Amino acid sequence: MTVFVYLREIEGQTYTGEVKEKEKAKKQYQKAVSTGQTAGLVKASGRKMEKFTVSVNIAANSNVTFILTHEELLQRKLGQYEIMTRVKPKQLVQHFEIVADIYEPQGIAFLEAYGTFISNELLPLVEKTVSDKKAHISFCPTLDQQRKCLGCEGTLIDGDFFIKYDVNRAETIGDIQIVNGYFVHFFAPSDLPRVPKNVVFVIDRSGSMSGIKMKQTKEAMLAILNDLAEDDYFGIVLFDSSISTWKESLTKATKENVSKAQQFIQGITVSGTTNINDAVMKAVDMIMKGKRDKKVPERSVSMVILMTDGMPNSGESSVPQIQENVLLAMGGNMTLFCLGFGDDVDYSFLDVMSRQNKGLARRIYEGSDATVQLQGFYEEVASPLLSEVDLRYPDNLVNSLTTSHYKQLFNGSEIVVAGRLTDYSLDNFLVEDFIIKGQASAQEWDILYPEQEYIFGDYTERLWAYLTIQELLSKRSTGTAEEKGNATAQALEMSLQYSFVTPLTSMVVTKPETDEEPEGHFVPQLMSNAWTHSRISPTNFVDGDPHFMIELPEQEDALCFNIDDRPGTIFNLVRDQLAGILVNGQTIGDKKVAPDGKVNTYFGRFGIVHQGLGVRLEVTTHDITVQVSTLTHSDFAVTKDRSLTVTLRDSVRFVVILHKVWKQHPYHQDYLGFYTLDSHLLSPSVHGLLGQFYHGVQFEVKDMRPGEVPEKPDATMLVKGQELTVTRGWQRDFRWDVKNGENIPCWFIHSNGNGLIDGNHTDYIMSGLFKTV
Repeated sequence: MTVFVYLREIEGQTYTGEVKEKEKAKKQYQKAVSTGQTAGLVKASGRKMEKFTVSVNIAANSNVTFILTHEELLQRKLGQYEIMTRVKPKQLVQHFEIVADIYEPQGIAFLEAYGTFISNELLPLVEKTVSDKKAHISFCPTLDQQRKCLGCEGTLIDGDFFIKYDVNRAETIGDIQIVNGYFVHFFAPSDLPRVPKNVVFVIDRSGSMSGIKMKQTKEAMLAILNDLAEDDYFGIVLFDSSISTWKESLTKATKENVSKAQQFIQGITVSGTTNINDAVMKAVDMIMKGKRDKKVPERSVSMVILMTDGMPNSGESSVPQIQENVLLAMGGNMTLFCLGFGDDVDYSFLDVMSRQNKGLARRIYEGSDATVQLQGFYEEVASPLLSEVDLRYPDNLVNSLTTSHYKQLFNGSEIVVAGRLTDYSLDNFLVEDFIIKGQASAQEWDILYPEQEYIFGDYTERLWAYLTIQELLSKRSTGTAEEKGNATAQALEMSLQYSFVTPLTSMVVTKPETDEEPEGHFVPQLMSNAWTHSRISPTNFVDGDPHFMIELPEQEDALCFNIDDRPGTIFNLVRDQLAGILVNGQTIGDKKVAPDGKVNTYFGRFGIVHQGLGVRLEVTTHDITVQVSTLTHSDFAVTKDRSLTVTLRDSVRFVVILHKVWKQHPYHQDYLGFYTLDSHLLSPSVHGLLGQFYHGVQFEVKDMRPGEVPEKPDATMLVKGQELTVTRGWQRDFRWDVKNGENIPCWFIHSNGNGLIDGNHTDYIMSGLFKTV
């Protein structure tokens, strides 16, 4: 998993990158560049989330430090996790450091660290300290140690630095981590017997494969054939514009048969065009015939491995038609792996086709190590342990699961499943009806995981979100038109919510146009020592008479409603029992009733509680009282007597704005506005007049029509299973301009928000400022 949190230091100030929809981020970056400002842009390269491009523009006479942080889900391959850092500075570096700290609750089984560029002289500089659960690795050469020769400017640092390790694995069916209402299940069983496989190698021999490509393919195939187990069955299909086979049916991988197949590989010649469709169809027919004739073991895994460097240009050449043909022919009975050579191959075609058939695609880069790349890929899939792996969890405890059914599990790999718990406080559950096929017999386990192993921060939630987004992006290329549209919308929404740089979003960082922030403006602070959350979250607030505003950036719209009740009424705005957070507000009225007889009410007093920190904060138009406090200066800030920023550690961030009214005004008096700036770490069970909307609300507006006021049309809103008549209007947002405010368009829900809020507004009336009832 790769996610960027992008910071920069400009003239002593730190600015945080913001994830936006891709085109919006691009426009913001280009605008900054066109005016000569310092700016940065991080975007995904291609259709996946593993490669990124960073663009940087530095203003003249500026001194800038860029800090780039990423999170990654390490993929277990061949029995180990690998962290690779490409190090190609192309110059001597004054302060060069590679430092890694690893913590694994299960314990570290083994660890090695090395660099492809590290000579015998540099080897002692690779320092490793490994204990039971922790490891520290460092490589810090001095300027002189980096030099190719004494006094020269060339550097020895040019290559890749690897850290490889694995964790201890108990004899169970996996490890489950539960944190803050989300879980992740790592499944990598050990000591299982391999399952025999039926594999057909489909090799492109068209003219474009001539020279080094075919030479390396032959070298790799000779080694791969040697690695076949004697209980495996295999076939070889060659294709250009025509199709040929080594044998017409699958053959057992005896030593004699493997030797004959290697001789056949040695004699391959290249010519002609590329008929991928018929070649794959032939491979499918060979496997299906082997199954029908019961020539292959009943409990075996079937796969096709396609190796090509080009576009289909012979026979069936329509990419969508080929994909459909292959999907129908395979019918879920086998897996397709595609290996694409070089830069000219239509990789997206191979990628989609392989994923449609429960496999994967891999690009083989041209170079001296292409043979090693081919062999390395085959080693990953050479030893299937299980097929039709189905991980099942209690329906009443778990929802929003990522993919939990896998076609097969290969030796040395790992299945990762994440999900959301219906009970936020749950720290254990039962894995039920755990069924695996493909061994000597199907097995079932009931495993209870009673202990919570700690994963730092909200990693489990972000991992769940990442895996979910990956699956949604996959549906964009393999589903129906409607499924693609829905998947795109959901993936974009989650990418923005969790600040992931994806093919739909980019991260942009620009310097504000002025260093002087307006009154009431909030300057972001670091949310934790490890990394900064950079997100677009809805800003919900209550201000004025009292006007409630629910901003929904993912729908590019807002909802609003008023609450009318007598002065002195205390309402619950935010309540999160799991996070221990409570915000109540008490209304005040005008000094006296105006001539028109209308009684205006506003919020004049707020009570804020954080049980975990032992904080009880009371804010009025005159005073700020902290009754019990462990707040630090970074948790608490007052700006120019007009706004109060309250940061309750990593939980939530509020701003209370004081509206001053002319003291001689005959009716009105000072009042307060309450704004939520960051609430994403609150639990899904958060509620209150504002809190219930912190995790968004879905609505649809239709049938727009003229309203009582020409510039305020009416419409019908579908929300929470109801149809409401709503009116287009606006409310003032005073976050950035305390004096004048900014008009924010919104759909106004009448009658104290009935139909939008849960229940009735009177359900939120509290008996005291710090009470929950």
